[in-house]
Amino acid sequence: MSAGAVKQNLRWPPIVAEAARIVESYEDTGVTLRQLFYRLVAAELLPNTTTAYSTLSDRTAVARRAGTFPALIDRGRAIHRHVWWDSPEKAREALRRQYRRDRTEGQRYTIYLGVEKSGMIAQLEHWFGDLGTPILALGGYASQSYVDDVRADAEQGRDSVLLYAGDFDPSGEDIPRDFAARAGCFAAVRRIALTPEQVDAYHLPEQMVKQKDTRAPKFVAKYGRGVVEMDALPPDVLSGLYRGAIVEFMDMSAYHESLAREAAEKARL
Repeated sequence: MSAGAVKQNLRWPPIVAEAARIVESYEDTGVTLRQLFYRLVAAELLPNTTTAYSTLSDRTAVARRAGTFPALIDRGRAIHRHVWWDSPEKAREALRRQYRRDRTEGQRYTIYLGVEKSGMIAQLEHWFGDLGTPILALGGYASQSYVDDVRADAEQGRDSVLLYAGDFDPSGEDIPRDFAARAGCFAAVRRIALTPEQVDAYHLPEQMVKQKDTRAPKFVAKYGRGVVEMDALPPDVLSGLYRGAIVEFMDMSAYHESLAREAAEKARL
């Protein structure tokens, strides 16, 4: 549905209440303002406009200051401080808690979980951090330095695969192609989201293709439809799409063997 299909005479109190409910549903991972906005657009509660986004930011900020709205993730800012402990005993206990083996040992493939938006890192770490799979936040077209780093990281004597999720738009479709071509280290590249079929299945809101994008004519000719932000996809759906692709390439027996060795070694610390 286009932005114009949402009525412009918005009633903000119920919108903010629904926004709080959506944020609380991400209790284990948190959510960015951008993700929240596109969830509300997908629910047809907000038009997909800059004004609506800015107003949502202002309204939720006021509610947070009043203590009536849950916290949002701000991935661009953090408090930087060196880690410290009160005693050697607490340092040893911290080491015991943090100790882990390379949980990808014994695998045939190195599975890279790629995502277009850096704001999705927290969710991917929560969903799949236990597997030890590396996460790549491409943030659009990756720099050559990042490409070189990934290619060097992939030199582990086994095949590498890229499982990628990005926007349904000209750039989102082209980013994994460009990255894989320049890295030259992936035996397989699987785009798990967004696809035209997913846009239809989950009734995700479309918007006009930006004509200044040089890839727009080819995209429109191929699909004949608007573009969709990946942030509009519900998190349980996205995690399920990743998980379904991961199991095709991961040897779970080797993974559980690594966990067993890790537990035995941790007990000796």
